[in-house]
Amino acid sequence: MPATSMNHFTILTDDLDETVNFYYEFLGLEPGERPPFVFPGAWLYAGKTAVLHVIAGKRLPEPREGVIDHMAFSATGLIETVNKLKQHNIDYSLRQFRDIDPWQLFFFDPSGAKIELDYPPTEPTPAQ
Repeated sequence: MPATSMNHFTILTDDLDETVNFYYEFLGLEPGERPPFVFPGAWLYAGKTAVLHVIAGKRLPEPREGVIDHMAFSATGLIETVNKLKQHNIDYSLRQFRDIDPWQLFFFDPSGAKIELDYPPTEPTPAQ
């Protein structure tokens, strides 16, 4: 039976509160209902869908990057997001290959997971 859609990503963290706050502030993901697992963690929602599961209390691998290269989300508000990244001194990379392609904004979460936010090609962009 073929896969029909992506359900969620799971990431590890050594600071649950910082990670939950990061994804709320930069991606607008809201913490929500989570089964009563015996280990600490959080489920973060985009609307009514739990798209990111966070597991705490496990030792993080070194180097922090794992077999998943990055997670990508569709987004809006490119200028506001870049300004917020700058305010928090978070390095980022912004690129667009052709005028018809989406803007791709890359940065890392506090645990070292790479995030890509994809913006429509018509999205206003910050001054470079």
